[in-house]
Amino acid sequence: MITVVAEKKDGGYCSFCSSGHAGSGPGGFDIVCAAVSALVITTANSLEAFTDDSFETECRDGYVRLSFPDPLSREACLLLDSLMLGLSSIEQEYGSKYIKVKVREV
Repeated sequence: MITVVAEKKDGGYCSFCSSGHAGSGPGGFDIVCAAVSALVITTANSLEAFTDDSFETECRDGYVRLSFPDPLSREACLLLDSLMLGLSSIEQEYGSKYIKVKVREV
């Protein structure tokens, strides 16, 4: 199962973490993993390309963490809201057996 946790402080994002594998199909054919990976990687690349916000990344097999040391711009928040909408839609469509999305206030 993929676990997604977005942490917010005072309503603003301070980190995002996705870990695990969905297991909804054999390797190379797991559409839930592919969809989550595409959304997460595109969002990280978009943050870098289209905003001036700074963030730290940590990536390894099945694990991506984005940490935001400073408050994010309106554009960065919109990108992350869009990411969370897409991930929540995947959870609703395929079920929490494959992906669990949480937002936590810290």
